[in-house]
Amino acid sequence: MKLPTGKLDSDLLREIVFDKIKYRSDDVKVRPGIGEDCAVMDFGSCDCIMSTDPISSAVNDIGRLAIHITCNDIASNGVQPLGIMLACMLPEGTTAEDVEHIMGQAAETAAELNVEIIGGHTEITPAVKQPVIVSTAIGKCLSGEYQSGDSMELGDFIMVSKSVGLEGAGIIACDHADRLDLTEAELERAKSFLQMTSVVPEGVAAGTVGTHGMHDITEGGILGAVWEMCQISHRGAEVWEEAIPVEPETAKICEQCGINPLRLISSGSMVIIVPRDRLEKMKKAMADAGVKASVIGIIREETEGVCMASHTKTCGAEGEGRIRTKIDPPYADEIYKVVK
Repeated sequence: MKLPTGKLDSDLLREIVFDKIKYRSDDVKVRPGIGEDCAVMDFGSCDCIMSTDPISSAVNDIGRLAIHITCNDIASNGVQPLGIMLACMLPEGTTAEDVEHIMGQAAETAAELNVEIIGGHTEITPAVKQPVIVSTAIGKCLSGEYQSGDSMELGDFIMVSKSVGLEGAGIIACDHADRLDLTEAELERAKSFLQMTSVVPEGVAAGTVGTHGMHDITEGGILGAVWEMCQISHRGAEVWEEAIPVEPETAKICEQCGINPLRLISSGSMVIIVPRDRLEKMKKAMADAGVKASVIGIIREETEGVCMASHTKTCGAEGEGRIRTKIDPPYADEIYKVVK
């Protein structure tokens, strides 16, 4: 069976990847799962948090994004990332200047996050047609203090930081500007979105308040991220379409490219599941961290499914009177419709 571009389908991932893992160590607290950003290992008085991810759809900002994508995963556990390793696969024809540019971006970004690049691998190979970087980040916390999505409860609010689609819009603006009909100002602002792809500040801030789980929004976009979180906790959810923040430039790029911003890769945005009694504290924590955050939905019973509610003239509070549509599992990200 030939597979489509992008992440594996969730059912297939379970069947041919997760179910093939045989050995289980007593030192592993959190194992691979749909919607799980990180593994957690027991290091005695501390837990070690680890995550790995590739960057394969960007070119111009690949060094910067390679740092952010896995540091964001660590932050989704409410933990400050400490170190990162980079495995760089570069195509034939790559120059020393190209490598210097990539590593300059990576080093600068890591320094901004107070994360040390502690190792990795770099090679030129005919196996790739454009740069591919796989990064692995680590963090630590006191034993048991990591945030977990399996603790989601009925009535919890779904909060999202910044705006969705930032990474996808930024990649398209940087690497495919010739396909866009934007003003110079719009194009430059869209490119600047790649400077906003860290969720470390909001992740660490939310961790001090306490959440019922966080998930940084990567492939599959905001709708995919919410669906994945519901799989961990065996809950349903209702997402309010009109409450989801989308920058004007992102909306314009998506319209011109014929893609859905709610299904677009969105590093830079974090889904935060907020207990009802901590909502005001969470809003203050986000404001103190200088991060815009929006409440976009609510956790429901699993039997109610995962759905998106659209606005009607008779809408009431918390979704009453909205038209509901089912949110499907994440499939190939919208970015691949442009970069392929």
